[in-house]
Amino acid sequence: MTNSSLFRLGLIVLLAAIGLSARADDPASPAWTSLFDGKTLNHWVVKGGNATYKVEDGMIVGTTGGKGAINTFLCTERDYGDFELEFDVLVDNPLNSGVQIRSHTYDKPTPQPSGGKRIRQIGEVYGYQCEIAANDKGTSGNFWDEARWTRWHDDLTGKPGAGAAFKKEQWNHYRIVAQGDHIRSWVNGIACADFHDSLDATGFIGLQVHHMRADAGPYHVRFRNLRIRELSANERLK
Repeated sequence: MTNSSLFRLGLIVLLAAIGLSARADDPASPAWTSLFDGKTLNHWVVKGGNATYKVEDGMIVGTTGGKGAINTFLCTERDYGDFELEFDVLVDNPLNSGVQIRSHTYDKPTPQPSGGKRIRQIGEVYGYQCEIAANDKGTSGNFWDEARWTRWHDDLTGKPGAGAAFKKEQWNHYRIVAQGDHIRSWVNGIACADFHDSLDATGFIGLQVHHMRADAGPYHVRFRNLRIRELSANERLK
């Protein structure tokens, strides 16, 4: 084979690789599924609390609902196990928020699993929650164990840039990967949480509006560009 033929072959292989890479990251790719059609809340259901959700300008807008003891979540109708999830979020300060993954609801009044006198209510959401909060807290991208163990699953303090990855009162891009017992997150491209936990292998996805004092707000959290790609057992992502 001549040098020119080798060059042409190499160029074809390179272009093909670039094309495959572009398609893998294309929101229109069959590998990705949009969780939100930009117009309706079809295939979502509200669980817990008294906050409200609506569609506005192609966004899901959650609004605090006055006095309430528990948080509210807009949840997918179906469960997800191993997946890659991406979304953009904008939250009013001082409201914080989060996205539940592999989550569930209590089907009966349940004593707080982590101890204490708190009784979790029927319909209250629990499970892994990826934190959305002002960057002065340094916790965005970490996973809080919502309404169950009530503790962080990771420690971001020793991770370069993680504590400051979130930009207050700006749009922030999140990426979450859950594979087996391995769960990871990125905020604005910066690696944040990275931990192993085998308690929940599957469950719903939920968009949180945190409860507030009755005299506070109303405050809003906005979500857009929600998409998910379910992963096979042998697929591994960086």
